[in-house]
Amino acid sequence: MSLIIAYIGKKGCVMAADKRKIGYFGDKENLKTLEDELYHGMINGDEAFKKRAEELGISIKITDDASKLKIVGNCVRGEVSTKGTFETKRRRIYGTTNGFQLVELLGSEVSSRKAGETGIIIFGNNFAKKMAESLISKKFKPSSSLKAKGEQFEEFIKEVASKTPTVGNNVDILKQEPIFNPSEAQKHLNVTIDNDVKVLVKFRQSLTEQIVQQSIEIEMANKIINKGDIGRVVSVDGNILYVQLNSKTQALDGNWKQLAAPGQNVIMFTESNNVNVGDEVTIENEDLRLKKDKSSLKCDVILCSL
Repeated sequence: MSLIIAYIGKKGCVMAADKRKIGYFGDKENLKTLEDELYHGMINGDEAFKKRAEELGISIKITDDASKLKIVGNCVRGEVSTKGTFETKRRRIYGTTNGFQLVELLGSEVSSRKAGETGIIIFGNNFAKKMAESLISKKFKPSSSLKAKGEQFEEFIKEVASKTPTVGNNVDILKQEPIFNPSEAQKHLNVTIDNDVKVLVKFRQSLTEQIVQQSIEIEMANKIINKGDIGRVVSVDGNILYVQLNSKTQALDGNWKQLAAPGQNVIMFTESNNVNVGDEVTIENEDLRLKKDKSSLKCDVILCSL
């Protein structure tokens, strides 16, 4: 669901890309039908797209704020991506003066990499791509400035968007004009792409760690005790109580690290003057109390089951 047009020349590189992103949810067979109709240009306009999706029982979400272009080093990078069941597939073009590289990634692993010097590269579905190619062959002015080329590409993308909802009207344009000969361009592209892929690897690692941490937090949150006995008082020092946890209770800090295991003591606080060694401590309706008289207690730990 994208259209990216890139020009790589002897004086620089310019790219234009729409900002559309479409999310789907529904029956796989009906989704395939909808996509086939989209990619063959059988659905014209957003309203027709929404109507057809509703007929097929497919929920869709259309946004026009996705950034598909980025300046990386002295290059412009364009990217389209497809989320699969297990991995995200990415197609990227990196362009600079006198050189470009086409890179395909599965997750953060490079699966394909091709290099070239100059030309016009188009990323898009077959229908959008053919329309863009037709407009370029008829209207493109190769002698114009990079800025003017970018403006032409914007017009082409908007014209394609008027014929298919797979492309949006909002357009980004980026350009770079370093001085490189073809050999220097490829050297710069190699270094830039290698570093950019490393950034992606680190990002994915960070994302994985976040997901793992969230899973841990969800699992531990489900273990927070909101009802039942948790231990007994083993020492009283004014309003400070030392409570020994029973065999089913542990105490954790805010980062879900264990501070006290079953059988170990935790500090609690009370305003009651009627606390004795041996008194049972319980939780009722998420409130920490003495079991014998319902006196409230406080503590600075999270009480969880094992």
